[in-house]
Amino acid sequence: MKNPFFENNGPFKINDILNLVNIQNTNFDYNGLVEDIKDLVTADKDCITFFHSKKYKELAINTKARYCITTEILKDDLPYDCKPIIVDNVLIATAKITEKFYPKSTVDNFDQDALNIEKTIFKNNVVYGNNVLVGENVKIGKNLYIGHNSIIERNVQIGDNCHIGSNSIIRNSLIGNNVNILDNCIIGKKGFGFFPDNSKNIRYPHIGTVIIGENSEIGSGATIDRGSMSNTIIGNNTYLDNQVHIAHNVKIGNNCILAGQVGIAGSTIIGNNVKIGGQAGISGHLKIGNNVEIAGGSGVIKSISDNSKVMGYPARNLREFLRENK
Repeated sequence: MKNPFFENNGPFKINDILNLVNIQNTNFDYNGLVEDIKDLVTADKDCITFFHSKKYKELAINTKARYCITTEILKDDLPYDCKPIIVDNVLIATAKITEKFYPKSTVDNFDQDALNIEKTIFKNNVVYGNNVLVGENVKIGKNLYIGHNSIIERNVQIGDNCHIGSNSIIRNSLIGNNVNILDNCIIGKKGFGFFPDNSKNIRYPHIGTVIIGENSEIGSGATIDRGSMSNTIIGNNTYLDNQVHIAHNVKIGNNCILAGQVGIAGSTIIGNNVKIGGQAGISGHLKIGNNVEIAGGSGVIKSISDNSKVMGYPARNLREFLRENK
C-alpha cells in the first residue's frame, strides 16, 4: 500500500542502500531495485524491512521482504528468500535508509500553507470558531465543528459528525465518524524517536499516521504521536481521558477506557475492552490482552494475558498485590 501522506523518493538500487550504511556484500545483485521500506508485516517482495529483536521472531519468519536489516544473531530467523543485511545497529541503519526514501518525514515544522478556513472550500460546510486554519490535502466529512484557534494541518481526513475543540492541532491523521476531540490536543506529530550519539542525536523518521476509530473520544490535553514505520491506532468506541499520552506505533483496541494521565510507550499493543486507571504507565513493545484491567498508578513492565486484573509497580495480579499490602 502506498504511503498516504509522505512522498516516496524510491526506488533505489540495493547498492545505494548498502553504501548508505557502509556495507559491502558480494552476495547481492547490486542493480536490484528496492521500492520501499516497510515493517516486517506489511513489506512485500520489492521492499526492505528490519528485524532487531527476538520479540518479533514470529513476524520475521513470515516476512515477504526481499531484504532485511538485521544482526548476525537474528539473521537465521528470516525466510530463505529474504536476504539479510548485517549491521552493528539495526535501528540507526533503518533510520538512515528510511530518511533516504522519505526525506521529509523527520521534519515537523508548522504548515506554512495552511489558510484561514474562510478562504477554503470548507467555509460553508463547517461550523467553526475564530482563527481556524486548514492545510493542504485535507478531507472533511459532514457536520464538523471546530473550536477557536484550532489548526487542521496537512494530510488529515475527518469523517462525519465530528467535533474538534479549541486550541488543538491535527496532522497526518485519519479520523473516523462520530469522533470527539476536546481542547488542547496534539495529534499526528512525530514521536520521540532518536538515537543518542556523541556529536548529535540521530532522528528516527516517522512515516506512519494516526488512525482514530469511530465513536471515540480524545480528552483535553491528550497527545497522540504518529507511527514511525507502522501506524498509531485508536480503536472504535475507545475513550481517552485528559492528558493522556499515546506514543508512536501504539495500537489500542475497541471499547477501551484510559483515565487521566495514562502514558503508553512506543509499539505496545492494547487489546479490546481494556480499562486503565489514572496515572498508570505502560512500557514499550508489550502486549496487553483483551478484557484487562490495570489499576491507577500501576507500572506495567511485562506483557499481560487476557482477562487479567493487575495493580502496583511492577504491576502484578490484583489479589496478589492486595494480599501483600494488607
